[in-house]
Amino acid sequence: MQIQSNFSLRNFNTFGLESTASFFAEVSSVEELTEILLDPVWQQKPKFILGGGSNVLFTQNVNALVIHPVIKGIEKIKEDEDHVWLKAGAGEGWHEFVMHCVSHNFGGVENLSLIPGTVGAAPMQNIGAYGVEIKDVVESVEAVSIESGMKRIFSKEECEFGYRESVFKKALKNQYVVTGVTFVLDKKPVLNIGYGDVQKTLLEMNVTSPTIQDVSQAVIAIRRSKLPDPAQIGNAGSFFKNPEIPSEQYNSLKNIFPEMPGYVISETMVKVPAGWLIEQAGWKGYRQGAIGVHHKQALVLVNYGGGNGNEIRALAGTIQDSVEAKYGIRLSPEVNFI
Repeated sequence: MQIQSNFSLRNFNTFGLESTASFFAEVSSVEELTEILLDPVWQQKPKFILGGGSNVLFTQNVNALVIHPVIKGIEKIKEDEDHVWLKAGAGEGWHEFVMHCVSHNFGGVENLSLIPGTVGAAPMQNIGAYGVEIKDVVESVEAVSIESGMKRIFSKEECEFGYRESVFKKALKNQYVVTGVTFVLDKKPVLNIGYGDVQKTLLEMNVTSPTIQDVSQAVIAIRRSKLPDPAQIGNAGSFFKNPEIPSEQYNSLKNIFPEMPGYVISETMVKVPAGWLIEQAGWKGYRQGAIGVHHKQALVLVNYGGGNGNEIRALAGTIQDSVEAKYGIRLSPEVNFI
């Protein structure tokens, strides 16, 4: 295991932003991770865990030891007539893991195709798309304490999953490194194709009796049509969460803005698409120098090349103020500011 100093993180974040880590180490096993965490030279120094870099915004250099887990492997733990349990290493690419499941006809994650990032980051963020969240398929999360180096297994309940939230982003933030995730998948998949875009795309594909492979291909087509490829334009996907507001507030806004979409999520709460709010506030396609808002999807802030994190953070703040002034709704970032 090599520890490098003054290490550029430009190729380790999907925004393509320049940031320098004081120290950088890539760990390929739980043993290597534990070794560096318990090393007296590094034990008292600040640490930052960096996965695929698809949900971070670097606004300055990182004065810490950046640990980049690349723990690999997909292992079948057990199976019964209806389900299969797979454990995946934290360093596995998320989309590659989904493709592994789809190719074996293991259902449950096909709606999450083409989401960037790693398996290890997925439960931290409780990633989701097209009616599915990772909490729907997680059985447990294996993690190592940064302070003690001890391994712990978190049950799904202990992960405290919420909308783009988990215990690892709240009460246990910066206290654990996820090293592996165990999933429960369906051998007799029940498809989730309730989203209009998915149904529409399947029809365009002339698919009348879809399989999980068809759903995966439909989701990939949708994402490619709407979202920029980080390899071409720096971005972190959806920058803001879809706000959840009280039904009374939504009904009042609906009287003023009849076209406002909303999705009932409980007896008292409605989810409003953040992209719609941003677009209606006039930001879709906005560009200022090297940064801007994507012309196809207002929810995506982009770095065209040469931008910096503070410029993107300032743009995000201006968008938040603009949406709040028009609708009385304060957007919350989905991306983590570093």
